[in-house]
Amino acid sequence: MARLPYLDKEDLKPEDQELLKRSINLHRILAHSPGATRAFGGLGQYIRYGTTMDARLRELAILQVGWLAKSPYEWSHHVKIGYDFGVTEDDVRKLIAESAGEDTDLGDVDKAVLRAAREMTVEGKVADGTYAELAAYFSKEHLIDVLVTTAFYNAVVRFLASTEMDVEENYQPYLDQFPLPE
Repeated sequence: MARLPYLDKEDLKPEDQELLKRSINLHRILAHSPGATRAFGGLGQYIRYGTTMDARLRELAILQVGWLAKSPYEWSHHVKIGYDFGVTEDDVRKLIAESAGEDTDLGDVDKAVLRAAREMTVEGKVADGTYAELAAYFSKEHLIDVLVTTAFYNAVVRFLASTEMDVEENYQPYLDQFPLPE
């Protein structure tokens, strides 16, 4: 059960009601602070629509953060979103295996992005070797977008956990398909 009530459009001032044009639980909690919602949404929109990062790689990085954080909300939402952007069920299985230290046949760039996301999530920063590998694959702009995406979603999972955000019923099948580790 969420720590704050989920807001609906009618709970907001008329000038803030557009904040709930997408009425997912994340927005319904964030809307308690319209200014924070707009700021959060600005970076989220850049990551989704403006980044130089390949969409599939972006979603793999986000999924890696959600998996490590054991975030039901983030994981379920981005399994679905990942499918929309080219992530396959096989990719998800391989991400889980890579997280457990198993080697997979994912591509080298995929592995480097996942490793960077794991390091940033667990250690708080990307290790020198992984950073150098990313820098060899990506332009400086692309590299910054990888790091910003991973850092942003580390913040998101902490917000979700702190508010005890519930997974919406229509996202539960994705969590059932790929349950988080205990």
